[in-house]
Amino acid sequence: MTIGVIGGSGIYEALPLENTRTESISTPYGDPSEAVTLGELGGNDVAFLPRHGEDHQHTPTDAQYRANIYALKSVGVDRVIATNAVGSLREDLPPRTLVVPDQIFDRTKHRSPTFFGDGMVVHMGFANPYCPAMVDHLATAAAEATDDDTKTENGGTYVCIEGPQYSTRAESEFYREQGWDVVGMTAIPEAKLAREAELSYATVAGVTDYDVWKADNEVTLQEVLENAEANQEAINRVIERAIRTMPEDFHSEAWSALEGTINTPREAIPEETLERVDLLAGDYLD
Repeated sequence: MTIGVIGGSGIYEALPLENTRTESISTPYGDPSEAVTLGELGGNDVAFLPRHGEDHQHTPTDAQYRANIYALKSVGVDRVIATNAVGSLREDLPPRTLVVPDQIFDRTKHRSPTFFGDGMVVHMGFANPYCPAMVDHLATAAAEATDDDTKTENGGTYVCIEGPQYSTRAESEFYREQGWDVVGMTAIPEAKLAREAELSYATVAGVTDYDVWKADNEVTLQEVLENAEANQEAINRVIERAIRTMPEDFHSEAWSALEGTINTPREAIPEETLERVDLLAGDYLD
């Protein structure tokens, strides 16, 4: 198995990877945010990629989501552990809480949500946007790897906004009225693309703030960065635990997600498109 990790550079620096090397990968969807770092941990192969680039130079809108997922797929990744910084929409999920969400509500506007198109129509099921098997595994790792001072939450809905601005107060209050749990900017299209690439995908989200619904509360970059740094140690422990305890009999329904979803006959798909998606869908187009 090869386990992909998507997050900030602090994760890579903390993971005790052995036999590391970097690999620069070009994809049909452009270059990834950075070169992929490959290594070994607990007998498992690991591929790490920073979503926003090593120096956080890509915004949530223009991060190289398609190239990142494609690059991980190309080096043999079949499951992905992601991390996100999020705002809390619940009083009982204070900053420095870790959440393993199981649902997403998409409010993004300007992002490419699919590898396909260009003469090839794919209708992908997405009822469970995070792989249930990976959600369960991450939630168990979070419970086992954190101390009594770190609150963890299993399940919840992540509402993904476009950014890079934070929510208005009206938006934040609306999200709370819907019963959603956390708000962030990077779950989409990453989760959709991971499903199209048939990767088992889930995330550990670290709460950095109360968004702006809370009376007299304004989200500031300083607050977000301070709490994100405080969350980092706990998130690192969770990811390391999840990698070390990944079961050999792990199975994900995502690994056959493309089956029965391609709506265009092979002979009608342009050759250029067939070539571009061969890594992702070639087994279904023979």
